[in-house]
Amino acid sequence: MSASPLVGWDDIAAVAPDGLAVLDCVGRFVRLNPAAAALLRADAEGDLIGAPSPFTLVEGAAECRAGLLEVRSDEQVAHWEPVRGPRREFAYRARSLPADPKFTVVSFRDVTDEWHRQRRVAAIARTSIALASEGSLGSTLDAVAQQIVQADGLAGVQILTLDSTGRELRLMGSAGLRHWDVFLDRLLECRDRGARLYMLDTLKERKPIVVPHRWAQILEDPAWEPLHAYLGELNWDSFVSVPLMARGRPEGVLNAYFAPGQEIGSRTLEFLAAMAEQAALAVDYATLLQREREGARRNERQRLARDLHDSIVQQVFSIGMQANAVGVLGARDEAVPAEAVRAFADEVGALSRTVLADLRAMVHELRPASSLRLGLEDAVTALVKSTVNRTGLSIRLECGRQVDTVEPELAEDMYRIVGEAIHNVVKHAEATTVTIRLAVHDHTLTAAIRDDGRGITESGGRRAAQENEDGEAATATGHHGYGLRTMRERTERWGGTMRIRSGARSGTTVRVVIPLPVRVQESPPGSEGSGSIPSAVPLREAENPARSGS
Repeated sequence: MSASPLVGWDDIAAVAPDGLAVLDCVGRFVRLNPAAAALLRADAEGDLIGAPSPFTLVEGAAECRAGLLEVRSDEQVAHWEPVRGPRREFAYRARSLPADPKFTVVSFRDVTDEWHRQRRVAAIARTSIALASEGSLGSTLDAVAQQIVQADGLAGVQILTLDSTGRELRLMGSAGLRHWDVFLDRLLECRDRGARLYMLDTLKERKPIVVPHRWAQILEDPAWEPLHAYLGELNWDSFVSVPLMARGRPEGVLNAYFAPGQEIGSRTLEFLAAMAEQAALAVDYATLLQREREGARRNERQRLARDLHDSIVQQVFSIGMQANAVGVLGARDEAVPAEAVRAFADEVGALSRTVLADLRAMVHELRPASSLRLGLEDAVTALVKSTVNRTGLSIRLECGRQVDTVEPELAEDMYRIVGEAIHNVVKHAEATTVTIRLAVHDHTLTAAIRDDGRGITESGGRRAAQENEDGEAATATGHHGYGLRTMRERTERWGGTMRIRSGARSGTTVRVVIPLPVRVQESPPGSEGSGSIPSAVPLREAENPARSGS
């Protein structure tokens, strides 16, 4: 005589903490326990009978060990969009009924919050790993922005940094937002029309600022009309701006655009603050590294200039003295042919002038600071003249009227970029003519260096031009590749882009585009001034007082 069960299986299913569901052969609900109905946000168990389930009819998932930064397990994951409430994530296992294989039993649980926390932890860990890499600051901050978007499903993220003076902002990292060349100009227009920018409040107050339903406010504000279409491409609603703090001072801001329906709670702000701290560390590290490199370059330039002066100038002086001595001999009554003396003197004099010209060119290239004080155009003009004198290359220089308004640090980096491009032409291109164009247009500094040489080829340090879809030639190896890498690093330091087009018959064109910085203004007393839209352009003083709305 067998003992009868103390509790029926229906009673057990009714009180089971996990959801239990029976599915038919096409994945529709046949039966649910109370826990399943609650997880699926159904008013009653029978409301979903016959409805399609989110579960895949596969018996179990292949068991796999999750990596340190992975959020996988041996469970499968399903996403559920309930009639009421936000989207949910269920971890589940499925088994076919042995007695009737056309039915499948699924046990599942809600892991939305748990997996969200895991994604955030993984994002912070991956960001920490990115900070230890040797990538540029721009690529690192792009990675930070991408991790935030992926972890929290945000509509978009932008990261802006302050320069060493604390007065200028640059857009250095973003995710989810389309690059738009005239965005900076439109931002200036909005600012001049009285648009409110919240991110400057973040910098001033050094704390996160949350603006619910910001997109609706911007739509209603005519001052933002120049950016309505662009911002409308992003499916977003609310806005949060978080300061990047390092060593007790603000290094920039992290702007987050939240999708409609996303909640901004304390845990969300805590996560954004953690990621902002990671970004601030990257900025601080890049600043320290840049200062160290600049100091090393400055010391090296000074040493080389001193060594060149002590050696070459003395040799030139000796040549000049020899020429004078020969001239004196020629003036005596001794039988020294005057024509031979004059020829020797002319030859030595020409040699000394050539060496002196080379010396001045080398010193100028090593220490361009004095020329840059006069402006970028004068410095590049001097470089072009010295190159023409040394090489005989035909170089045409075209400079826009506002080129000399560029700040000194940016001017020196652009000077170095142009100088390296000219050096590559002289050493590798076998060109006869070069055209250099410098201009400030739509609040960006642009440079284009074009030669009529042989393009990037295998010989001479260049290799075959294999262009990607952006038309950018593959970087060469050797010294030429190192020069291109240095040019790119200088460009990315300012949040700019560099593209190279090259062909065997069309020569090579190097194009550099660098956005000019945002100038952070002091808010007048009693005003709230500031913004949710980042940029990298100088903000002019607003002609009209900033409105206090939105």
